[in-house]
Amino acid sequence: MQEEIFFQLFLASFLGAIIGFEREYKKKQAGLQTYSLVALGSCLFTLLAFEFFNNFFIKTGISFDPSRIIQAVAIGVGFIGAGIIFQKEDKVEGLTTAAGLWATAAIAIAVGTKFYLPAVFATFLALLILVGLGELEKRFLK
Repeated sequence: MQEEIFFQLFLASFLGAIIGFEREYKKKQAGLQTYSLVALGSCLFTLLAFEFFNNFFIKTGISFDPSRIIQAVAIGVGFIGAGIIFQKEDKVEGLTTAAGLWATAAIAIAVGTKFYLPAVFATFLALLILVGLGELEKRFLK
């Protein structure tokens, strides 16, 4: 059981780092470390939520809903993202970074709930969005 938890924490951190690498490559302020830490923390919160649920499920008079912790992670990462967004002259910067952090948290939650393949697929989609659509925007829309 401990080995699977270590694997989950590592996988979440690794998937976050993959997305963070793309942001680092584009010289964004939130990069490898930020994305890895958001993924690690999100996964750990999720693991703890389900462990708490399993421990308290059989006790009478105690109600525990793991989805509340997942919701708190989404809100907390949204708060971090809000701190990244700022207006500079006539344009807004940091929106994509904030959205990427939020998606990374969701990927880590997926790892924490043992949805490994959807987490890897979502990482692939996030990179496709950041790299592919970013390139499309640059060439055709700007």
